[in-house]
Amino acid sequence: MNDPSHGPGARLKTLLALGGVYFIWGSTYLGIRLAIETLPPFLMAGVRFLVAGGVLLLWARVRGARGLTARLWFTTGISGLLMFLGGNGAVTWAEQFVPSGLVALLVATVPIWIVIQDWMSGRGPAPGFGLTFGILLGFAGVALLVTGSEIGTAEPEDLLGGLVVLGGAMCWSAGSLVARYGARPASAALGNGMQMVVGGGALFLVALAAGEVGAFEPTQVSRTSVLAFFYLVVFGSLIAFSSYIWLLRNTTPGVASTYAYVNPAVALVLGWALADEPLSPRTGLAAFVILSSVVIITTQRTRGSASARGPRRSEKRPLSMTTGSGIADDGTV
Repeated sequence: MNDPSHGPGARLKTLLALGGVYFIWGSTYLGIRLAIETLPPFLMAGVRFLVAGGVLLLWARVRGARGLTARLWFTTGISGLLMFLGGNGAVTWAEQFVPSGLVALLVATVPIWIVIQDWMSGRGPAPGFGLTFGILLGFAGVALLVTGSEIGTAEPEDLLGGLVVLGGAMCWSAGSLVARYGARPASAALGNGMQMVVGGGALFLVALAAGEVGAFEPTQVSRTSVLAFFYLVVFGSLIAFSSYIWLLRNTTPGVASTYAYVNPAVALVLGWALADEPLSPRTGLAAFVILSSVVIITTQRTRGSASARGPRRSEKRPLSMTTGSGIADDGTV
């Protein structure tokens, strides 16, 4: 008997979902840059995730999701603060100075930090030869990128922005590990909504403390920034998220996580083509080195997890720094 889940229709849906995740999540870096041209960065990010998180919470509750306990709020709140305030907040602020494509490349180091932090926490195994090689290769790519003319030898704000993005990637990986080991609701949408609401609320408080809310002038906001903001909410945080959820449920985590190899390339090309961002041979080499390290690390971790767990259904799922998909208990991108 033919399995309809593997027919032409299912394959088409998989390709469309992958295409959406590849392009939409890769384009959110440029979307952030365009949004903060005339919108305050922390205010924009805070409202974005409060709106998207509220929609996800409402959607999950309408579909019957339950589990809003104090314990779950605490765990998802901690991970939401690390991911959205520390992770996305760093990305949004840094894109005032660092080209969006280079930010995407620095964000691609999340798997490196996850391996290191998981090991240092005592919960994960010590990196073997393959993982160690991938980590060192990733650091070499970061050094190549950060010391280039676009960051290291440019204005002081550019170097600071690059370092802030790396700090944000470390926060994101820490939040991923909290989401992995802590309590979480059974509903993926509910967990993500809780994370987004907490993180978005914290970003809004930072905007208040920084004076962004009081100094905000709606009449100074450009149409481009408004469109970019709604693109980030609707496409980046809702449509791409739904596509990613569908992929996790209808394919394997390995297939779903391939976005991590494609998103930085999409961000680099879009930034170069639509925003006149630099794309030098040094940047291309750094991209190749960093993404090669990501492939090595994710492949090694997938093999290690599979051999340790055996044939179980509860495979660990990847997390996205672009949307904060804390639906998973891994954190691999």
